[in-house]
Amino acid sequence: MASNGKVAFITGANRGIGFETARELGEKGVHVVLGSRDEQKGREAARKLRQSGIEADSIQFDVGDAKRYRAIYDFFDERFGKLDILVNNAGIMLESLKNENKTSAISSEVLRKTFDTNFFNLIELTQVLLPLVEKAPAGRIVNLSSILGSLTLQADPKSPLGPGKPFAYDASKTALNAFTIHLAGELRGTKIKVNSAHPGWVKTAMGGSQAPMEVSEGGKTSAQLALLPDDGPTGGYFHLGKALPW
Repeated sequence: MASNGKVAFITGANRGIGFETARELGEKGVHVVLGSRDEQKGREAARKLRQSGIEADSIQFDVGDAKRYRAIYDFFDERFGKLDILVNNAGIMLESLKNENKTSAISSEVLRKTFDTNFFNLIELTQVLLPLVEKAPAGRIVNLSSILGSLTLQADPKSPLGPGKPFAYDASKTALNAFTIHLAGELRGTKIKVNSAHPGWVKTAMGGSQAPMEVSEGGKTSAQLALLPDDGPTGGYFHLGKALPW
C-alpha cells in the first residue's frame, strides 16, 4: 500500500478487533505498529499484514506494565518523531455476559483489575504519548469503549442491552467515555481529535460466537475515527458513524 506518511499505535493488536483496526488503517496507507503482550504473536501478526502489502511493525507492550510506557514513547520518538494515531484498544472483561452478575456482590479485586486495565493504565499511557500526538499534523486518539458504557441505555428497562450488566466492565467504559469528553475538551481548538468507539458486538474471544458481527468488521469504527478529516467531530461516542447516547 502507498504510504500516506501517518503512523499509528494500536494496543492489543495481535488479534481480534485490534488486528482488524490495524488492517483497516494499513490498507489506507497508515504505517501501523501493533502493541502485543506476546512479542512472538505480535511479530507474526505484523508479518501477516506485511504479506498483504501493509507497512507494519510490532512492539512488545502490556498495558499493565507502566514501566514500559516510556520505552514506547522513545520508540516512536526516535523512529518517527511523532505519533499521528493512538488507538487505545487493549481491554479486559472479567465478568460474564450472561444474566448472572450481581452488582451488590462484585469483588473489589475484579473492580480494581478491570479499572486498572480499561481506565487508569489507558489514561497514563495516553498522557505519556500525548506529546508525540501533539507533534503530528492532525493527531487522532481513539478510545475503545462499548455500548455497555452508555448510562442512558443501561438505565432504560426496555433497553436491548439486556439484564446481564457486567458492572465492572460497564463502569470502566462509562469512566473511559468521561475521559474522552474531558480530554477532547482540553484539546479543543487544537488539531487533535479524541473520540470513543463502540466497535459492535463482534465474534472475538470476549464477544463470543453468538455475536452478530464478524471479526473482519470489528475495526471499522476505530479506523473511521482514526482517519477523521479536519472538520470531523471530537469528544463523541460513535459506532459506524452514528452517535450513541451517553
